[in-house]
Amino acid sequence: MMSKDTPHYAGHRDRLRQRFVQGGVEALQEYELLELILFTVIPRRDVKPLAKDLIQKFGNFSAVVHAEIADLIGAGLTENSAIALKTIEASSLKMMKQDVMHRPILNSWSRLMDYLHASMAQDTQEQFRLLFLNKKNELIGDEIQQTGTIDHTPAYPREIIKRALNVGATALVLVHNHPSGDSTPSQPDIALTQDIITAATPFDIRIHDHVIISKNGYTSFKSEGLI
Repeated sequence: MMSKDTPHYAGHRDRLRQRFVQGGVEALQEYELLELILFTVIPRRDVKPLAKDLIQKFGNFSAVVHAEIADLIGAGLTENSAIALKTIEASSLKMMKQDVMHRPILNSWSRLMDYLHASMAQDTQEQFRLLFLNKKNELIGDEIQQTGTIDHTPAYPREIIKRALNVGATALVLVHNHPSGDSTPSQPDIALTQDIITAATPFDIRIHDHVIISKNGYTSFKSEGLI
């Protein structure tokens, strides 16, 4: 039995923890998972309303975790709480990256797409990313080459090939995101890809694929017959 000094939300927290222990993440709604995290950094406050507000404001759990620190603070979190959420994001991306590095991409394509989606889908600016492969098609490097505006990222074929040679890559996967949510390749996307292929050919560097990531999925140039 709880004493009169016990906060009214203490029993709720205990029940939520037990549901998680017994049923895992599938036993919780999105806002409840967020509550569970916020418990650890906000011990003396009922965080259920805050968790619901954050989900409503940003759209879903993933969007909350991917939000900028300033936006999280603006939505009612302290800096420490915002950093705690960003630490979860960073930890998740680190694990996903380690699961695909130094492995043949064809054997881990689905996990690679999951990693890229988690890394880029929520970004509000376009990023152009290079995945470097060796002769065994193992992923040996992952770098953001350029960051641009909401609908454009400058990418320079000569610099891309120069970097591939420095890394010792024999093939590349080109990746960029479309913040609009539509992963359909534009004509400039197609033209840039062809320019990079042309620049790579004299050096025997193969462009394995160009993937466009969006909130709603991804498009592979190779699957679409564009490479």
